[in-house]
Amino acid sequence: MSKRKNTSVVVVAAAVALTASACGSGDDTKGGKEKPKIGFAISALNQPFMVQMKEGAEKEAKAQGADLTVQDAANKASQQANQMQTFTSQQVDSIIINPVDSDAAAPSVKGANNADIPVIAADRSVNKAEIKTTVASDNVAGGKAAAKQVNELLDGKGEILVLQGQTGTSASRERGKGFKDGLKKYPGIKVVTKQPADFDRAKGLDVTSNAMQSHPEIDAVFAENDEMALGAVKALGSKAGKSVKIVGFDGTPDAMKAVKAGTLNATVAQQPAELGKMAVRNAMRTIDDGTVQEQIKVPVKVVTKKNVDRFS
Repeated sequence: MSKRKNTSVVVVAAAVALTASACGSGDDTKGGKEKPKIGFAISALNQPFMVQMKEGAEKEAKAQGADLTVQDAANKASQQANQMQTFTSQQVDSIIINPVDSDAAAPSVKGANNADIPVIAADRSVNKAEIKTTVASDNVAGGKAAAKQVNELLDGKGEILVLQGQTGTSASRERGKGFKDGLKKYPGIKVVTKQPADFDRAKGLDVTSNAMQSHPEIDAVFAENDEMALGAVKALGSKAGKSVKIVGFDGTPDAMKAVKAGTLNATVAQQPAELGKMAVRNAMRTIDDGTVQEQIKVPVKVVTKKNVDRFS
């Protein structure tokens, strides 16, 4: 039985009270019915991609008549665990989690499972816990597309730096796997160094600067997100997009500007607002006892200077 159906007695009582007092509904009601409550535990709102995902979720929640509460974990797994525990103790109807760490998120997701609260994973998966569905971009396919783009930019031969995302996230793992698998088709492309920069622009700058000192022969950079790619752009200065090619991943507004300017050669564009929208839509389906697919893949697209106007 759905959680919304379980509140029928409360709904009837609320309707009687409203009739007796002849006043409008409160903030948590709509049409005499209690609004479904959804908690959204997001990894970090200091990244444009995550902000767009949040905005997409909020827009869909409004359209669906749901009460959405968003909590920012600031990239701290322990903070996110506390937020998940709060959502569980509040007995929200469904929880969406964009995990800081796919392994570390498991215990708090299990806590929600034990409280019979359905959990949706957004953008990143959760390991060893019951998730109703994972709504994510096809990161493996995106990684392969990035490998193909690097090969084309280097005419089949060159040495590259790979900037890895935050350790423990499915997004980094899947993009890295796709890129590695994709490069198998292009034996002339060699990864000379692979280093983590935690999806962060400032760290992308520092890691790229240090890598270029150790490996001045680098011809290209593949970054597992646009923030790190934009850090590489700053580190490389006049070389960015010219003597050193750069490919990012996400399709953020700043990345699109860099593609237009020619300092970023390409980005594998996701649809973060669509991810947020689909996460809320499927959370609502679980509340209403609807069936959801185990995996929902949102397509990605390689954006270059030739087609960037269609995405900006």
